[in-house]
Formats: sequence, C-alpha cells, structure tokens
Amino acid sequence: MAIFGDKKKEKEEGKIAVTRKHRARTTKLAEGMAHEIVSAPWFSEKALIGTEKGVYAFAVPSRATKASIASAIKEIYNVEPRKVHIVNLPAKKKMMRTKRGVGVRVARRKAYVYLNTGDTLQFA
Repeated sequence: MAIFGDKKKEKEEGKIAVTRKHRARTTKLAEGMAHEIVSAPWFSEKALIGTEKGVYAFAVPSRATKASIASAIKEIYNVEPRKVHIVNLPAKKKMMRTKRGVGVRVARRKAYVYLNTGDTLQFA
C-alpha cells in the first residue's frame, strides 16, 4: 500500500475518471488581453523547424500562465492547443564596443504551443 500513488480518482456522479494532469485548463480572458499575452511569434531556426511537427513558439510576458496562453491561442487563432510549455530565458552579459565595455541583454520568456495533428497556424 503506497502513500503517494498515481491511481485515478473517480467522481461520485457519473463515475468519470479525472486525473490532475487532464484537468481542463481554461480561463476567461478580459477583452483585448489575448494579444497582450501572445505578443508575437518567435522566429528562430529551432522554432521554424518545430512548426513542421505542429509546435509553435511565441514571446509571452512573465505574468502569463499556461492556461492563459492556451485560451489566448484559442481566441486569436481558433485552434485548441494540445499542451503548452513555458521557457524562461535568462539575461546575458554581452561585450559592447563602447567605453562601458559590458552590457546586459534583457531576460525573456517564450511559450511552446503544441497543436493537434492536422492543425496549423497562419501568421501572414
């Protein structure tokens, strides 16, 4: 008998199996907030390779959550995302050709949005 098991919990009504992983992640966004959460697509070599597999990258603000990103994608592109991964990119020190010598790039955050097979996004 394990204390921490991964067995599915059943609801009393309808006997539907519900797990923590598969809980619905939907949030209602305020008017016009979707374009603030998903500000721009992330165009890099790695991101463009991922689009062939149905994975799209977006620049997102630091306050954005996975649920808010998923609902923003659904509102803007009319596509239901399968899952969302968020990556925090740290600030970097870079050499500058000035008297100061060293500058700092800003920390950024991006989200990888996985779509179901057959779904695509059009940016232009």
